[in-house]
Amino acid sequence: MKVEALAIPDVKLVTPAKFGDARGFFSETWQQERFAEAGIPGPFIQDNHALSTQRGVLRGLHLQVPPSAQGKLVRVVRGAIWDVAVDVRHGSPSFGKWVAAELSAENWQQLWVPVGFLHGYCTLTEVTEVIYKVSGPYDRAAERGVIWDDRDLALPWPVPPGGALLSDKDTVLPRLADCPAWFTV
Repeated sequence: MKVEALAIPDVKLVTPAKFGDARGFFSETWQQERFAEAGIPGPFIQDNHALSTQRGVLRGLHLQVPPSAQGKLVRVVRGAIWDVAVDVRHGSPSFGKWVAAELSAENWQQLWVPVGFLHGYCTLTEVTEVIYKVSGPYDRAAERGVIWDDRDLALPWPVPPGGALLSDKDTVLPRLADCPAWFTV
């Protein structure tokens, strides 16, 4: 397993080992002890699976606030995404900064998005399946978000010429500057 800290070191890019032969492959995509040693502690209590059937589907930017905050370990099993983590921990030297990685079924990489970060992604292929582990339960009352095209974040989303495909709730989220301090360090 290869683990790389990104420009915001709390966010990590993980490439699990993949062992292949004529039958296919085998890969340990989560192993609690090894991941904890790499700074990805878990425990994870839920797995989520999302299917997007078009290129340009944009999901985010989302998080949950305490006591239901979630860390996420994200991977792609079909297709590809541009995956983003935005630091929203007030007092952090990287507050308001973001990192991104392309995750795909082909590159077999995973992104660790810790508590205190907004998370979002844009699909790069027509059919994309994303599976992610979360460290806290889903709690509708704890859901928060920031508008995907917040001009202060200036995220270079790889949306197709027709624009991003969004859920209704993702079209009305506030800018980060208009949000309270959800997390502090």
